[in-house]
Amino acid sequence: MTLLHEPVQEAARRSVLCWLATVDAEGQPNVSPKEVWAIADDAHVVVANIASPHSVRNIAHQPKVCLSFVDVFVQKGFKLLGMARAVRAADPEFSAWAAPLLPMVGQRFVIHSVLVIRVTSVAPIVAPSYRFNPDETTEASQIQAAMRAYGVQPRV
Repeated sequence: MTLLHEPVQEAARRSVLCWLATVDAEGQPNVSPKEVWAIADDAHVVVANIASPHSVRNIAHQPKVCLSFVDVFVQKGFKLLGMARAVRAADPEFSAWAAPLLPMVGQRFVIHSVLVIRVTSVAPIVAPSYRFNPDETTEASQIQAAMRAYGVQPRV
């Protein structure tokens, strides 16, 4: 069974940012937003190291990571746990891992390395409204509420 099945992939495509949690040598957690990331295959997520020296240093010390993403309108997403490693631009496998990220960056950023995460577990993230008000909460109602909260107008 693949951990990164279609619902996870679809939620990832709808999420603008993800948050990568790492731990430093002293056990201090670090959570960093990542703009350029993608599900690479059925078992791996790739994250561009554009300006992530703390994340890279932490992964070198402790490869266990948590990556989370949420569709802010539907207010659902996923938490992925896994083992990460940095693949540097000079490494032979860099091009293969960077392939899904390069179209996202174009000429805007330099990717110094790719953080390759082998996912070991996946858990859903769901806004409390779905649990505490299940009869009234739908994806459509959450989208409407989020659009009001963020001042977003629907496309016509």
